Amino acid sequence: MASTTLRLYATKVTPNASHSRLFSSHSADDLPLSGIRVLELGQVIAGPFCGQLLGHFGAEVIKIEPPSVGDPLRVWRELDVDGVSPWFRSLGRNKKSVAIDLRKDEGRELVKRLAAKSDVVLENFKPGILEKWGLGPSDLHPLNPSLIFTRVSGYGQTGPWASRPGYASVCEAESGFRYINGNVDPKTDGHAGPPVRPNISLGDSVAGLHAAFGTVLALMSRQRSASQGKQKGQTVDVSIMESMMNLMEGIIPEYDRKGKVRGPSGSSVTGIVPTNAYPCLPSPSTAGLPTYIIIGANGDTLYARLMRAIGREDLTGPLYAHNHHRVARQAEIEAAITEWTSSRSAEDVYKLLEAAGVPVGRVLSVREIVKHEQVKARDAVEDVWVQKEDGGWNVKMPRVFPILQGSDAKTKWAGPDLGAHTDEVMKEDLGLDSDEVVRLRQDGVIG
Repeated sequence: MASTTLRLYATKVTPNASHSRLFSSHSADDLPLSGIRVLELGQVIAGPFCGQLLGHFGAEVIKIEPPSVGDPLRVWRELDVDGVSPWFRSLGRNKKSVAIDLRKDEGRELVKRLAAKSDVVLENFKPGILEKWGLGPSDLHPLNPSLIFTRVSGYGQTGPWASRPGYASVCEAESGFRYINGNVDPKTDGHAGPPVRPNISLGDSVAGLHAAFGTVLALMSRQRSASQGKQKGQTVDVSIMESMMNLMEGIIPEYDRKGKVRGPSGSSVTGIVPTNAYPCLPSPSTAGLPTYIIIGANGDTLYARLMRAIGREDLTGPLYAHNHHRVARQAEIEAAITEWTSSRSAEDVYKLLEAAGVPVGRVLSVREIVKHEQVKARDAVEDVWVQKEDGGWNVKMPRVFPILQGSDAKTKWAGPDLGAHTDEVMKEDLGLDSDEVVRLRQDGVIG
């Protein structure tokens, strides 16, 4: 119901008569966000990840990039034969690339005109940058009163830290997330070495998820206002630090009520036993390197199954019946499991525990993931064509999730070449003629 009304609102409600095709896109797909136009001014990960999610579920996403260089992500990490990162091809999928120089007055005016015809402006610049360019909410809402402004930054749009640059690694640390991750020094219960970072920019992606969620909530709120005859825009203020704090479970209330400061816990998780990574014999596929298996048997019934499977029923009964009992005897339980797994291959452990009904998983690399039977069965990795004048190639990328039953959300194209849609948008959406487009390009305003 909500998605239908959003779609209707996107095509029917107009702030003024000049917006006769306001918010309409060229897509005829019956998707939850069909008809919603998103003007993506963000770059790298946090904002663009939000844009990727919205675009997958039907929104028309127009990505503004600086001419000549584009989004920095285009040249991050591994580069393909054309010099563009496959990562960008994934994160930029289903978006239109429009090259506009925001440093130029005419470039900013073009963006202003696009914002007047959009439902959402999505950005992840440092707070104050868009205001400096005359593209902030107070500049754009007079042109489009129902515009939603989704803003992703390190620490939010207000407060004493608002103007600080927001990098995921730093915000993860400031949120407390890095403090609870790492190996434990048994003498101090603190860190044995530096805190451990997951080998992805987790804070950026988590903030992108919050931004997408907040954008959809704002669209729903706007629809409700429209049903009351009101034109209401809204700012969605997403902080990377606060997004990470949203993942911190009971850490703050436990500190408040019990004075407990949760620290690192290695490969386990504090207060839940047993759930850990356990060593196994090297496998032929790992060339003699150590292998590990993940066992999650922290449910009472699951724990009893695990102990039966490893021949340690002596570690069952009233003294081990519930989680708080097992937490008090964690060292003993972990030692028993480790002794059992250490004499077996990960494959053998997996088969034995799977047969016993105990949750178990191998620690897989991307090499195994793309061949995984469950991944294949659900088409969780897809091949997406990168079109070039002389041909092209497929790039494997994870599908965008979740899967909505009855919705044909899919990847239509890979992240496009820089400026691939500039002419289309200038002519079809802004009504510029060919001569004007040529002039703007010659003046370096567009690319």
